[in-house]
Amino acid sequence: MINIESITKSYGNNILFEETGFQINSNEKIGFVGRNGHGKSTLLKIIIGAEDVDTGKIQIPNDYKIGYLSQKLNFSEKSVLDECSLGLLKHEKDHYWKAEKILAGLGFLQDDMQRSPLEFSGGYQIRLNLAKVLVSESDLLILDEPTNYLDITSIRWLIAFLSSWQRELLLVTHDRSFMDKVVTHVAGVHRAKIRKVKGVTDKYYNKLIQDEEVYEKTRLNEEKREKEIQTFINRFRAKARLANLVQSRVKTLNKSKSREKLQKIESLDFSFNDFPFKGKQVLRAENITFSYDNNSNNKLLIDDLSIIIRPNDRIAIIGKNGKGKTTLLKLLAEKLKFNSGNLIYNPNIKMGYFEQTNINSLNNNFTVEQEVQNVYPNLEKHVVRNICGAMMFDGDKALKKISVLSGGEKSRTMIGKLLVTPLNLLMLDEPDNHLDMETSDSFLIALDNFEGAVVLITHNEMFLNTLANRLIVFNNDKVYVFEGSYPEFLEKDGWKEEQDDFEVKNIITDRISRREMRQKRSQIIAERSRAVKPIQRKIDSVESLINELEKSLDKLNNDIVLATKELHGHKIGDLSVEIVENQNKIDSLYEDLEELFDEFEMKKAYFEGKLDLLERQED
Repeated sequence: MINIESITKSYGNNILFEETGFQINSNEKIGFVGRNGHGKSTLLKIIIGAEDVDTGKIQIPNDYKIGYLSQKLNFSEKSVLDECSLGLLKHEKDHYWKAEKILAGLGFLQDDMQRSPLEFSGGYQIRLNLAKVLVSESDLLILDEPTNYLDITSIRWLIAFLSSWQRELLLVTHDRSFMDKVVTHVAGVHRAKIRKVKGVTDKYYNKLIQDEEVYEKTRLNEEKREKEIQTFINRFRAKARLANLVQSRVKTLNKSKSREKLQKIESLDFSFNDFPFKGKQVLRAENITFSYDNNSNNKLLIDDLSIIIRPNDRIAIIGKNGKGKTTLLKLLAEKLKFNSGNLIYNPNIKMGYFEQTNINSLNNNFTVEQEVQNVYPNLEKHVVRNICGAMMFDGDKALKKISVLSGGEKSRTMIGKLLVTPLNLLMLDEPDNHLDMETSDSFLIALDNFEGAVVLITHNEMFLNTLANRLIVFNNDKVYVFEGSYPEFLEKDGWKEEQDDFEVKNIITDRISRREMRQKRSQIIAERSRAVKPIQRKIDSVESLINELEKSLDKLNNDIVLATKELHGHKIGDLSVEIVENQNKIDSLYEDLEELFDEFEMKKAYFEGKLDLLERQED
């Protein structure tokens, strides 16, 4: 259990955290969210002691073990199994089976166990780092983008593993679907403050919106009240018989602290540039066959695959890494030549193609803005800057040279170039890998609204569930077209690795029948209704009373103005007393309303948590 108390952290004028904090309590699994550059990774480094805070403190119990997923690669052992076993507890150093189990879940084959870590790609080396952390049985797991370089079956295995984790977890990921299936709470950094909410990401963001709406309504009411008080003071300062009332109002005004208006945070809203297309077919692939070695007897990577891609198709290519997904996308995009078969493109197609290696085509001497502008030199500068901002290069960041960008920043630059190009076919290889959660959501909406066809490689199940209407599946050592959505695929075919892996199935909570599920869900919904409806009726009643009192207050203010003009001193005094009493009633009712809202949200969250748990059992 960790207590982060009143921390402040800044770099120059960039304030990440300002006198804020939260707690990580026993058995809590917390997803930490926020936009890129707002302090997510910095917070993780602060907790593990790699960064210092400017003010505040982090309280960590003695003998509390923290496991942190590092992106740095530093291997000392000769084999993958020995390297992973370094993470085992001292009294379990000979329990190699635990390391093997974790490695297998993350995609390492039995033959890989004795291979050197240095023989593997960077992606598999990151997996090895993850395996060392998972096998360590830490009190707190800190995972920063653990799904990077994992394929879909490994991600599903990791979800099952973390769902069964009986200790604490702090998770940063751009994959909303992954986070929602694992966490019990969501915390986030917003306006340099950290907020924590029980439940999944939707609850956190809805709470954020609700809090800001309440803040703004309160600010406007306070502002209105201060103006009314100041008007009263100005009018009646010289009236001797009202001196006490005036002095009371002056004290009230001096005590009040005006709330600052919240600065607007720009939301990411971008779209692809559609190129009109009226044909019935985008492309037709007939009996495509491919092998990297034509002269060998090795099994074909792509064997006799046929598919027709139509306008508005959303086709996802799915499967484990190394099976041929990227190769197939290159074949369809005519970046590779197939061994046999036919590929027929409609002549009116304008294709946009994205993969990680495309970043080598960027000009190192250009800025981000120049790279985007170079696609269409006549494009207005503000449009170019908007696109740069959508890809998280806002302000002067758009003037950064390509040569100094990270791999992720270069990938976002490539996506920015796609946004300005008129297209009716998108072919994308894991485009969401280097986007934060908010940008990833906006990118998903942009793809959904795109008028053309999309062929997409992704391991993000939210993208698959939302977008895909057809699939090209690499599963069970073959590739085939599945005519249906991703949920339909899981129900009808499923992943061979999961069907064969008894242990993974047993990590997940025991399933219950659909009939029992419906009965339990109905019971929880009925209990929720009985608990929250009385509170909702009270809220409606208080809001109605506030509305009546505010109308009455408006009338009293009009009456006192009229009485002032007519010099009715006695009436002015009576009205002043009524105004004060009325305003006090309104203030008291607002306090009651805030307490009712808190009670309503708490009870609602309790029952929604029970429904979430039930859904996880069903999944």
